[in-house]
Amino acid sequence: MGHEPATSPITIRAAKEMVSEIDSIAHALDRSRNYVINQALQQYLEANAWQVERIKEGIADARAGRVHPADDVHAEIAAKHGFGR
Repeated sequence: MGHEPATSPITIRAAKEMVSEIDSIAHALDRSRNYVINQALQQYLEANAWQVERIKEGIADARAGRVHPADDVHAEIAAKHGFGR
């Protein structure tokens, strides 16, 4: 019986400087280039999934009327961080 492999090969083109940085990280970690790239892709996908979910929640809040005037938000941020407005 055939089964599908857990991974699929992909090919990308990257700037030589970026490849050198990847290789430096791989060497420092005693890992492969493939490992470093997979870790970077996983972090990117997780961060972007989180961001997309927050955007969807924000759109839903806006459509439901759960919004605050921008000036109020800016003033609250300024007060919290000690910025003068």
